[in-house]
Amino acid sequence: MNAPLGALDRPNSYIGRSVSRPNARRLLAGKGRYVTDLVLPRMVHAAFLRSPYAHARIVSVDAEAARTMPGVRLIATGEDLARICQPWTGTLDHFKGMKSAPQLPLPVGKATWAGQAVVAIVADTRAQAEDAAEAVMVEFEELPPVIDIDAAREPGADRVAEELADNICFHAKLDTGGIDGLFAAAAHVVEEEFLFGRHTAVTLEPRAILADYDASEERLTVHHATQTPFQFQDLYSRHFSIPEAQVRVVAPDIGGSFGMKLHVYHEDMAVVGLSILLGRPVKFVADRIESFVSDIHARDHRVRARMAIDAAGTIIGMDVDDVTAIGAFSTYPRTSAVEGNQVIRLMGAPYRFRNYRAELSVVFQNKVQTSQYRAVGHPIAAAVTERLVDMAAAKAGLDPAAMRERNLIADDAYPCESPTGYKFEALSHQECLARLKAMMDYDGLRAEQAELRAKGIHRGIGIASFVEISNPSPAFYGIGGARISAQDGAVVKVTPSGEVRCLISVTEQGQGTETIIGQIVADQLGVAREKVRVITGDTEVTPHGGATWACRGAGIGGETALRAARALKANVLKVAAAILQARSDELDLLDGWIVDALGQQRLSLADVARIAYFRSDTLPPGTEAQLTVAHHFAPQGYPFAFTNGIQGCHVELDAETGFVKILKHWVVEDCGRIINPLLVDEQVRGGVVQGLGAAFFEECLYDAAGQLTNGSLADYLVPMACEIPDIEIGHVETPTLDTILGAKGCGEAGTAAASAAALNAVNDAMTPFGATIAQIPMTPARLLRALGRI
Repeated sequence: MNAPLGALDRPNSYIGRSVSRPNARRLLAGKGRYVTDLVLPRMVHAAFLRSPYAHARIVSVDAEAARTMPGVRLIATGEDLARICQPWTGTLDHFKGMKSAPQLPLPVGKATWAGQAVVAIVADTRAQAEDAAEAVMVEFEELPPVIDIDAAREPGADRVAEELADNICFHAKLDTGGIDGLFAAAAHVVEEEFLFGRHTAVTLEPRAILADYDASEERLTVHHATQTPFQFQDLYSRHFSIPEAQVRVVAPDIGGSFGMKLHVYHEDMAVVGLSILLGRPVKFVADRIESFVSDIHARDHRVRARMAIDAAGTIIGMDVDDVTAIGAFSTYPRTSAVEGNQVIRLMGAPYRFRNYRAELSVVFQNKVQTSQYRAVGHPIAAAVTERLVDMAAAKAGLDPAAMRERNLIADDAYPCESPTGYKFEALSHQECLARLKAMMDYDGLRAEQAELRAKGIHRGIGIASFVEISNPSPAFYGIGGARISAQDGAVVKVTPSGEVRCLISVTEQGQGTETIIGQIVADQLGVAREKVRVITGDTEVTPHGGATWACRGAGIGGETALRAARALKANVLKVAAAILQARSDELDLLDGWIVDALGQQRLSLADVARIAYFRSDTLPPGTEAQLTVAHHFAPQGYPFAFTNGIQGCHVELDAETGFVKILKHWVVEDCGRIINPLLVDEQVRGGVVQGLGAAFFEECLYDAAGQLTNGSLADYLVPMACEIPDIEIGHVETPTLDTILGAKGCGEAGTAAASAAALNAVNDAMTPFGATIAQIPMTPARLLRALGRI
């Protein structure tokens, strides 16, 4: 086996041996002695040498000194891994004209962002691999970095990818027509330029992967901290030319993801390739410094937008130009254009107007890639829309709440369609607004605000409506050619002891997937919740499905489990009817017992299972004791199950220091049928915290050379417990009729409009000073600058 730069001839390296693992212990090193330490490959660890430049040619790699260091097993470059891995390109077919350069696990010839992994080093320990990385000498030729989004779009600009004609990844326009004339005739026009700072997920658990390629069986097993095991089973199969049945991906409970762990990362693909080259397990866990320069970033947008209203304060149109920078490549397989696409399509979604124009430019630059992160595009669209609504309210002389009462889509207007083409089945904006005002004591807060302003205390009140995408159909990714499933599968079975197992394709990232699925199965089958065990995250045992993303776990996975449980219950009752010589429609399963029409317990589920598994000879001829049911479900009606809600934020501004204290935050959301109120509330609260982090704290800062200047938790601010207010949650339930369960998503509701509500609240607090701000995060320095204090 060829492995350039590797230490293949070292005494304790066993690459290329043809001994299969089941037979390994048969090898003897003397009488009665096994030599498992010689033939069973030990796990080794990967580290990466990273580019110090944002844009540079890789002139040469000298690893001679590193190869001789203790514990080193292999040193691999982009060329080495390119021999065994097919390149990938992050585009979707339905995004016409989209382009991106092909990608490989490690770059060949050029590094395109500071922190990009360039050389892989594998050693017995992580420390040894990191020591050896310091001894690898790479000669770089620095190139001009492409950083500024306007300069990147100029004719003749330096290009991030030389094989592409320019730095435009994707360009799109939406236009209902007649916008210029409408704005010219409008009674009032408000406009603003909004700046959104890029930030990143900062998950509790960083990215982690352990790849184990068994050459004797030509089988790959990957333990991967990902949301989507079947997606990666497909990708590893196709890009490393391994039959899909020979690839197993295990995705156990992971410590947070928020969309960040959906994407293909170069280091992860490299680790799989390294395991194939070495024939032994290879592990990589990104440390925090590496995470900041390799985990996807998000929300890097500049939006210029305007809104037209008539003399009565009715919104009549919007005009939007969004430029978003996505790094050096479009991510794979979900791309980096989806966020911008959702921004321009979600603009103004809660409101009745019909006239709309938008332009989207997705731009390459020499920075970390951006892509889908919790509430993809929603916070941008909500912040722009809701700030313009507040500005329009001021022009029309209306209170912000009254402005929304006048313009929100009426609750009896459904089904309807947004000017961007989104189809809404049934939403509840007006009811949510009324509930929010009551929860906040909105009028009381306004009266208190006026009293405190007279005393020099500057408090602000902000509200923001939102629409959230959930339960996506194949119209999301399948239509674009991506092998990302919109369906989910469940296998529900009764064990011989009468307990229940549910193997399901949705996955667990700490949001309560297994709790929800177990609750649904127990309820629909008629057993106690503690009798149901839910198994997720293993392509070897769970049925194929899309897993967990875009708030689809309860809405699609839950529906799958519900239908499977109902089918299993019907089967159980048929077997019980055969045993009891009764009709199945006269029986029911309650609390683990077969009961008759009078509610009398006749037979336990455990007895039914015992007879079915061990005494089927006692059943009448022709009885089919099918105590295992498989079911798959995908949405068939609306392309998405849209949810909605509204948020309120109450802040106090210190105009001398620029510090903002968040006093309280409110959310009223409508996620359809609520299955577990506690989990829903905490999902919303967690989302609000992330939204407030974007509003006040989180931003990945780059200098003119493309260097991330705050890539550690010492410098990158995340909200702490002491900075987060009490968050009060209220609910409206408008179930979707596309499913029996009626559940929609709730995981992104908190994030969707928290920063929008905060932006409006801070601007409200600044009103007495005649100052405004349209950039997030709203740091003290930016607020003082807006106030004219610095």
